[in-house]
Formats: sequence, C-alpha cells, structure tokens
Amino acid sequence: MRETLLKLRGQISNDLENNILPFWISLADKSQGGFYGSVTNDLKIDRMATKGCILNSRILWTYSRAYLEYGKQEYKDMADHAYQFLKRAFWDDNNSGLYWMVDFFGNPVNKKKHIYNIAFGIYGLSEYHRAFNDPDSLNTAILLFNLIEKYSYDREYGGYIDAFSEDWKSTSDMRLSSVDLNAPKTMNTHLHILEAYTNLYRVWKNNELKAKLTDLITLFIEKIIDPDTFHLKLFFNEKWDSMSDVVSYGHDIECSWLLCEAAEVLEDGELQEKAADVAIKMTDKVIEEGYDKVFGGIYDQADSSGKSFRKEWWPQAEMIVGLMNAIEITRKDRYLAPLVKTWEFIYMNIIDHRYGEWFHSVERNGRTIDSLPKVEPWKCPYHNSRACMEFIKRCDSLIG
Repeated sequence: MRETLLKLRGQISNDLENNILPFWISLADKSQGGFYGSVTNDLKIDRMATKGCILNSRILWTYSRAYLEYGKQEYKDMADHAYQFLKRAFWDDNNSGLYWMVDFFGNPVNKKKHIYNIAFGIYGLSEYHRAFNDPDSLNTAILLFNLIEKYSYDREYGGYIDAFSEDWKSTSDMRLSSVDLNAPKTMNTHLHILEAYTNLYRVWKNNELKAKLTDLITLFIEKIIDPDTFHLKLFFNEKWDSMSDVVSYGHDIECSWLLCEAAEVLEDGELQEKAADVAIKMTDKVIEEGYDKVFGGIYDQADSSGKSFRKEWWPQAEMIVGLMNAIEITRKDRYLAPLVKTWEFIYMNIIDHRYGEWFHSVERNGRTIDSLPKVEPWKCPYHNSRACMEFIKRCDSLIG
C-alpha cells in the first residue's frame, strides 16, 4: 500500500500545484473584481458573464487552504481578492447575508437568500480566518451563522429551510437550480451547513455552534441517510417525508467523509464511532452500485428508471477522499484498488492536459462532453483542490 500511495501522492500533488491552482489565478478579474464567471473548455472567456457567490466563496476557501498548506504569496493574493469581492459585491448591507448572483461589475442581479450559499460563505470566511487570523472574516462568518439560526432553523421539526427572499421572507421557489425539486428541506443544503459549521467550529469554540453541529450529525444519521440502503435521501417536506427516489453517488461519498470530519472536530468519541460505521456502509454501497469497475470512476446518479452513467468532475474528486477515509478507518487494502482506478480515470479522462483544470463531465468511457464549460457558477476549484489536499494530508498521516 505504501508504494502505491506514494506514487499517487506525487501525481496528485503535481496536478494541484501545477494545474488546478495556477489555472484559477489567471481568471481573477483585476478590473472589476471577483472572477470571470464563464470560460469554455478551450479558454474563451466571457468577461461580461454574471458572477456567482458560490464560485467566489469556493475560491476563497481554496486559496486560503492552499496558503495554509504552501504559504505562497500568490495564494494569499487570490484569497484576499476573493474576500474583498465577497464583502464589496455579495454582502447585503440592508438586510445582511449574501446575494446569490451579481453582474460583471458587481451589482446584484439575484438577491435571493439561499442557505446553501450562506453556508459556503461561512466555509470560505472561516478558512480565510484560519489562514490569516483576520478578525473581520471571523465576525462575518459568525454573523452568517446567526442569520441561519435566526431565519432558517425549523424549531418545530428540526433542520433548516432552504431559501428566502432578499429580506428573509418566505419564498415559493426554494430550488438551487432548475433540475432540483422545489422542496423546503434538502440534503444538499444540510450537507453544506454541516461542512460550514465544522470549519467554523475549528476557529470558534462556541457552545451553541457545538450543539448545532452535533444535532446535524445526528440528523444525517437518523433522517437523511436511508437506514436500509445507506444512500442519502435528497428532498424532503417540512416533516422530513422524502419526496424523491434519486440517488446521488457523489453526495453519498462526500457525506461519508464529511460526517467523520465533523465528529472528529467535535472530539466526540461516541459520534466518531457512529459516523465511522455509517461512512463505511455508505462507501461500500457506492462501490457496489455507483463505481465503474470497468473504466473506473463513479457514475452521476440513479433512480427508479435506471442509472445515469455520465461522470462529472466533482464526484470523482469526492471519491478520492471518501476512499482514503475508508482506508484510514479500516486499514484495509480493499479500498486501494478502486482508489487507484478512480485516480487513473481522472488522470486519463477528467484532467484537461491541454488547456488546464478538469473537464466538467465525460461519458462513461471518458469521452469529453465539450458543450459543458470549464468555468461557470457551479464549476469551481473547491472539489478537486480539496480532494488533492485531503489526499496528501491523509497519505502523509497513513504512511508516516
């Protein structure tokens, strides 16, 4: 196992430092602020494209974390650039919180308050504070936490309502995107609140935050993860009745390791055991049903009508971390083969060795879907850069 992991470490480190991180540095909009919001696979930049807060917050997280790992000034410059634009363009001075989308100048064009978006603000801001000990970023992250708890937390049934209007009133359209169900509670938003609260707790040891994070782990184990299939249920009504039979393999494997991380940060031994047990069951189910044993990598999703064999960039990245997490928990070699095969699929088919970064999506056999952009509001460096940094950290811990 040691030699295999060391070989992977070299390739993954090279991709992170010489492909992913340099690519996004070139997309900083030095004129208007933020980052260019749309880029084709062959690097045609739409300089007039709208700019999403999700992309900005994820870049903020990525380069804050990269600075923590490598200490390069260019990573600090990127994190500073993202932080300044978040505060100038996305922050709502009248109602507090973060806008969803601004134009290329930085003027708001979609003022919806989506809790998923607010959570990523917390994630990026808390990492910026970790990297640079900036008190303003921590205070802003805490303010966002308080906004979520004030407006979104469901005091009757638990969990969080997904979305609100600009002034934090109820809204009829809860969706993150046009492909989502219009549901008041979703797995996706709860997963990224969990992720954000975990990171915030690293830098702010607050008792209310600790209780909320503990509740979120329990909520996943008791309500969101199906106890029979160990897949995530994705959409719910207020009372936690499931509204969909769709299985998302990428979210399954991402959740498996984020649950363990949350319990570890809380230093709760009992929760760590529960999270580890569930994580292995979820990982095994993804390998059984969602992992492509012929070509490598994992599929997009499945429902009662069958599977979508398309492979997007981000589930492949999350598969790398999820499998490393399973190796750490079990110390078993059986997770090594799918880890190697998934990375080989990424290296051969997902990484764009000509123009840089990773392709958005490929067919099952690795053929690129050229119509999908290299950069858009959802296509960002967070999944793949994080997977690389998590792999390196976990590899070094395993092999000593």
